[in-house]
Amino acid sequence: MSNLKKFIEGMPKAELHLHIEGSLEPELMFSLAQRNNITLPFSSVEEVRAAYEFSELQDFLDIYYQGMGVLQTEQDFYDLTWAYLTKIHSQNVIHTEIFFDPQGHTDRGIPFETVIGGIHKALQDGQSKLGISSHIIMCFLRHLSEEAALETLEQALPHKDKIIGVGLDSSELGHPPSKFERVFARAKQEGFLAVAHAGEEGPPEYVGEALDLLKIDRLDHGNRSLEDDALTQRLVSMQIALTVCPLSNYKLAGVKDMRKHPLKKMLDKNLKATINSDDPAYFGGYMNENYLAVFDALDLSKDEIMTLAKNGFNATFCNDAQKTEMLAQLESFESQWT
Repeated sequence: MSNLKKFIEGMPKAELHLHIEGSLEPELMFSLAQRNNITLPFSSVEEVRAAYEFSELQDFLDIYYQGMGVLQTEQDFYDLTWAYLTKIHSQNVIHTEIFFDPQGHTDRGIPFETVIGGIHKALQDGQSKLGISSHIIMCFLRHLSEEAALETLEQALPHKDKIIGVGLDSSELGHPPSKFERVFARAKQEGFLAVAHAGEEGPPEYVGEALDLLKIDRLDHGNRSLEDDALTQRLVSMQIALTVCPLSNYKLAGVKDMRKHPLKKMLDKNLKATINSDDPAYFGGYMNENYLAVFDALDLSKDEIMTLAKNGFNATFCNDAQKTEMLAQLESFESQWT
């Protein structure tokens, strides 16, 4: 292994685009199905892994929603989150900001409190036992109605102390950010920060809507922003971070050749790009695998790797003191590297 690959694996990192339901590994899916007496349409872990071979976003979403059916109890959500935390701890992630999809659970009859309770308890243990700080972001499913999103926001209000922001995910095409303008305005009034998936499959116009109508504080994906020079310049001037997910882009065929991934172009244009894993159980890699994939394919320099890592810490929803502390850890690691 090259020296720089070891550097990537060892350096402290922040993850800002992670769907906790998308970290459900086949082994845990089977274990939870057994615990909850649920019959899966797969006879083995290998069969599940084979089903993870999809060619577009909708194919992925179909199995993603099917898989989350095994999550029934607070302990299930705890175990799911704890498995993710132990994995990223081994990859030197020291801060994570995770998404969860409450509607994917409440629509199945699972109480909101059950979901947030299990996730939050695991994250508390992640802080005390593993030293991983974290924030929770609640996403609205964009293929559902804005009315349903507003209902979900109401359910979240008693748990404001546990949730830092709201997001927008699921099928992008045909569901522009403008569809959710009212619910985001309400969330902002309640003090939540805002993020949204835009410019993954959808056009650059969706990114403009997310900025103008949803008033986002950070942009999830954003790859197609590069198709619009004025929009790109706007993102640079606003210092809006992009939570880029390389293996996800490749697995869902948004990028057909990793050597043509737009990440290097983003850095060249001074966009505040970050590296993240999205749905690691489904897309074949957590943080280190995503970093190594673009390092190999784009021939990134150590300076570019450091820029991505620094962007990750600077783009967190942490306070300035926490950001300074995490950046100091990164710089200390770099200074000791030989």
